[in-house]
Amino acid sequence: MIDDFAKDYLRDELQWAREALVWKLEGLPEYDVRRPLTATGTNLLGLVKHMATWEARYLGEVFDRPFPEPLPRWQDSDGSDLWVTERESREQIIGFCGRAWEHADATIRSLPLDAPGDVPWWPRPDVKLFSVMVHVLNDTTRHAGHADILREQLDGQTGVAAGQGEQIDTAVREALWMKIERAARAAHATQA
Repeated sequence: MIDDFAKDYLRDELQWAREALVWKLEGLPEYDVRRPLTATGTNLLGLVKHMATWEARYLGEVFDRPFPEPLPRWQDSDGSDLWVTERESREQIIGFCGRAWEHADATIRSLPLDAPGDVPWWPRPDVKLFSVMVHVLNDTTRHAGHADILREQLDGQTGVAAGQGEQIDTAVREALWMKIERAARAAHATQA
């Protein structure tokens, strides 16, 4: 009974984080969802592609349930899952993401939490479904946080989920920014 509760709870939290990550794309033009926004090239659509790729791998091949579409071999990882080529459309990436979720959810539904798996790229490759679900949830939440920051940089939009975005009050934001900046400068001055 507790296993079913735990599995459902983790899956529901994962779905919430998945949807939050994809929601960060809404209303943005192609350039903004694709362009590199950090020194390492992090971009919104690339984060979605990355999470779909690794969710298909972690909640697929790790448990002998290969994703039905080709994925790059983990041994050959070249970072191509972190950005989107001009030949890949937003719709293709979101569609891939949805298929990866469906495949992962089928794995979650069909296996018990203590089902064994093998993650050959981990130092301790013998895993259970529970630990992989927690890992994927943590990673998805982490990348949804990255997406929060990227989206705020692009157009000031904040919020944690569709329908929960905050209205942008530029004057309030600027006043808060200045307050934080003054505190940082004051702290720096006392340390110098």
